[in-house]
Amino acid sequence: HPHLRPALAGLTVSLALPPPVLFVCTFNRVRSPMAAGLMRRLYGHAVQVDSCGLELGGEVDPLAAAVMAEVGVDLSEHLPKHLDDLLAEHRFEQVVALSEEAWMQVKVRANGAVALNWPTPDPVGEGSRDSRLEVYRLTRRALEARIIERFGPPVS
Repeated sequence: HPHLRPALAGLTVSLALPPPVLFVCTFNRVRSPMAAGLMRRLYGHAVQVDSCGLELGGEVDPLAAAVMAEVGVDLSEHLPKHLDDLLAEHRFEQVVALSEEAWMQVKVRANGAVALNWPTPDPVGEGSRDSRLEVYRLTRRALEARIIERFGPPVS
């Protein structure tokens, strides 16, 4: 409608970023770093997101890093973090558990944040490299769909 144009001319549209989110899995090697990397890719680096584990499992899983690189997310610099450290140091509005073990902790320790349970099967397993990569891709796609469902369409 042309008569609305002058009234809309000065408006700027700002899309709200998702709230600060912490993704928690068991070892912080596969699922939670993948989810945090996807959040950054979907909503930009201004989004406050981190990942951690109940235990420190060492460096990021190489197959997780490989499937994330396919979508432009670099996990090579990921250093595992522990749930205790992140809950003590930071304020998150939403804490997402990606494993049953993580949910047992998150639901009682979310510290005022919204606790979410997103059971995500651990893709680590046996088989050929190609078949294992496909399982990791399924995990990546499932996490991405869940993130978009919860936090809205990606920021362009």
